[in-house]
Amino acid sequence: MSDTKRFAGKTALVTGAAGNIGLAVARRLAKEGSHVVLLDLDQAKLDDVAKGFAEHGVKVKTVVCDVTNYASVEEAVEYAEKTVGPIDFLFNNAGYQGAFAPVQDYPVEDFQRVVNIDLVGAFHVLRAVSRRMVERRSGSIVNTASMAGLQGPPNMAAYGSSKFGVVGLTQVASKDLAPHNIRVNGIAPALMGPGFMWDRQTELQAATNTQYFSTDPEKVKVEMVAGVPMRRLGDIEEIPGTVAFLLSEDSSYITGVTLPISGGIL
Repeated sequence: MSDTKRFAGKTALVTGAAGNIGLAVARRLAKEGSHVVLLDLDQAKLDDVAKGFAEHGVKVKTVVCDVTNYASVEEAVEYAEKTVGPIDFLFNNAGYQGAFAPVQDYPVEDFQRVVNIDLVGAFHVLRAVSRRMVERRSGSIVNTASMAGLQGPPNMAAYGSSKFGVVGLTQVASKDLAPHNIRVNGIAPALMGPGFMWDRQTELQAATNTQYFSTDPEKVKVEMVAGVPMRRLGDIEEIPGTVAFLLSEDSSYITGVTLPISGGIL
């Protein structure tokens, strides 16, 4: 990456900022000169991750926000613009993976929770931020979808459905906002690891006892990686560069696209 601070003087809002992907992207944007506003549900985690931004010499603000509550989102966005400045970039990333079970057994309450966070929450943030961008006729947005929203994995009815929804929301919003000089794109990460989320996913897939995977989590890991063209897990640090590209003027003619981050095109 060039040392040029191509985002100098800009402001980025990042949701799910205390998680691995949100934090990695926020750090990349700050490294390239952007002020950052970090949104998540846990103030203690936000306070902890915010400590790592001092070296970049940019403004950093943390805001506790429940993306499923539109009033909470509006309040957070208003605070961000008053304390840091107009939002130039949105990384719309907050999410929840949910349970693993065949659709006929999937817990109803969990389905609603996943959709409320991953899809309704993404809409809330997109709406609140884009309304302000429209007034300025400028902005760039990246939504976090998933390969689960492009392929439909077994035993993930809620997560897969919500991420398919995010892909659709990205396409619709890109058309609605293009006349206002605002671009909307998405990313679709595949298998990322190692770590807690990778272990959790393979353990829960194994526990479903369906035809698609072994009942041994270690064998599930092998089976899942075998479906990736590069035959390896992705690293979280391979995501920020793609997001930065989509937010930047380097992709000034791209909108409505959800880019797979998958170790190859599947």
